[in-house]
Amino acid sequence: MTASVPAFPADFLWGVSASAFQIEGSPTADGRGPSSWDAFTREPGRIKDGSHADVATDHYRRYREDVALMAGLGVGAYRFSVSWSRVLPDGHGQVNRKGLDFYDRLVDALCTAGIAPVPTLFHWDTPLALEEKGGWLTRDTAERFAQYASVVAERLADRVPMWITINEPAEVTLLGYGIGEHAPGKGLVFDALPAAHHQLLAHGLGVQALRAAGARQIGIAASHSPVWPAGDSAEDRGAAELYDLLTNRLFADPVLTGAYPDEGLASLLPGPVAEDLKTISAPLDWYGINYYNPMLVGAPQPAAAAGEFGGIEIPADLPFTFRPIEGCEHTDFGWPVVPDGLRELLVRLRERYGDRLPPLYITENGCSYADAPDPVTGRIADARRIEYHAGHLAALHRAMAQGVDVRGYFIWSILDNFEWAEGYRQRFGLVHVDYETLERTPKESYAWYRDVIKGGR
Repeated sequence: MTASVPAFPADFLWGVSASAFQIEGSPTADGRGPSSWDAFTREPGRIKDGSHADVATDHYRRYREDVALMAGLGVGAYRFSVSWSRVLPDGHGQVNRKGLDFYDRLVDALCTAGIAPVPTLFHWDTPLALEEKGGWLTRDTAERFAQYASVVAERLADRVPMWITINEPAEVTLLGYGIGEHAPGKGLVFDALPAAHHQLLAHGLGVQALRAAGARQIGIAASHSPVWPAGDSAEDRGAAELYDLLTNRLFADPVLTGAYPDEGLASLLPGPVAEDLKTISAPLDWYGINYYNPMLVGAPQPAAAAGEFGGIEIPADLPFTFRPIEGCEHTDFGWPVVPDGLRELLVRLRERYGDRLPPLYITENGCSYADAPDPVTGRIADARRIEYHAGHLAALHRAMAQGVDVRGYFIWSILDNFEWAEGYRQRFGLVHVDYETLERTPKESYAWYRDVIKGGR
């Protein structure tokens, strides 16, 4: 545990993250309704290890133990998500008080431990009743989201200092509706674009609802990656620009500038787009960045076939191809480890959006390594995870030195958990979870991060 980290400001916020579906389990307890991911995990072949999240890490029943782990870590904030269908089993209508009570207890436990609760209202788990009516392809889901945001904020806003509306709308659009690798498993390719617009509209309506209920410090958690052209040809540069538009600018531009980055693209979107953009671009208190790695993108290759890239099955008929980034380490997920990509991304965002870019938080950054307990000592020596985070914190520090206003950093994740279509094959946690016994064992990276936090105070 020798990896050092530069000094950050005394008020820099150190946190950890998780999401409801990945850790809570108890899918029918106390009146919770099913979500799109509950249904997806039951479809044969969808989850690579054949598992489901009915137990996950059993956080619903063991949350006090997990809060104690966070308190031992010394974090200032915990970013969690609220299960929409636990609060509103049908996505709208009658409130499930027992489900809402769980988050009330969790927030109280965090506050007692001196940890700021940072809830995300939507982290991919659409109520199944809404999904079956069209999900994010329909405008109604955005309006239902705003109603849900009001219900949660009216209960929790008195104790919650920061709010996140939606997590990674790009992934829901592209992986869930575009290529079908995630719930709801659609393969619509470019016909998935309405899901992008409706999630952004839900974000804007959610901001309005949260503010009306007295919520403070509202942001969004968006995934962003630097996109590098695979070559100097016009075709490779064009493919990279298209991918950047579809994964970065399609989601950031409407929120930060009130316009879509391309008029032709905007013309494909449903509803009164110009009017919706006024709602989508409601001023934010901060903007969240989820960063994992850059993407190397080139023109379609004649001999290219469908195949897996970074754990995702990629169709062969896309207007770009993904190329491996060589000359660097890779995580167990196969993702390239490029810490300076975070600095590059943050500087580019500041250059692109200027004064329209609010203060930033790194709301996710993490790595999957399957380090197991030593059979004799029980210690979990995950040196690669320590090096990963030390490298990214150094890159983050360089971005801040270049004038980017970053206020905090949340590691993904506090616990090993159910990693979506991968099942339990990938481990991102600072704390190891034995999925047979559910025993929690802090890894060496946990102790390292505790020392980083202590040194940053």
